[in-house]
Amino acid sequence: METCHGASLVILCLHLAWVSCLQKVEQSPQFLNIQEGESTIINCNYTENTNQGLQWFRQEPGKGLTLLFYIISEENQNGRLRSMISRKERHSSLHITGAQPEDSATYLCAVGAQ
Repeated sequence: METCHGASLVILCLHLAWVSCLQKVEQSPQFLNIQEGESTIINCNYTENTNQGLQWFRQEPGKGLTLLFYIISEENQNGRLRSMISRKERHSSLHITGAQPEDSATYLCAVGAQ
């Protein structure tokens, strides 16, 4: 069973590396500390136009990636989380409203190329 998980992790890392080779993706802020109940925005800028969607992931300490949003146009919302994209500006943002302790995680965006 451990071998299977190791193989899955390698495939995921290779996939993310392939996406990064085609796109330059920058997130800001790189580090963020907010108080419970506050709201925040995480920004994602990318260099190339894409026909594919942008993905926002969350990774809790010691766990794998969880897909939050696959956003193709405009805006998606799921509870206190909202993602927006502007293809013209090559920008996406992830909004967290009323932060809770369980929101503590690493947040990542990934973009595919044409």
